[in-house]
Amino acid sequence: MNMDNTTMFHLPLDRGDEIRAALSTVCAALREKGYDPIGQIVGYIMSGDPSYITSHNGARTIMSKIDRDELLEVVFSDYLSDK
Repeated sequence: MNMDNTTMFHLPLDRGDEIRAALSTVCAALREKGYDPIGQIVGYIMSGDPSYITSHNGARTIMSKIDRDELLEVVFSDYLSDK
């Protein structure tokens, strides 16, 4: 592997609005159950273990339909667009 070149990584953001809406729903469900949404979602992203997401209001099912790479791209895109 040549360490002089940068590998390009790109996911289409055509699902951005859908992912944002799903994330809002999941965050609301986590808060309703008394969890810190940030910690739980980070745990899920890092491990891939769906048990970090409550099943309350279908949040676990909703989150399992989102590819973690797409989720990260939307989150970083939104964060960096504000900078």
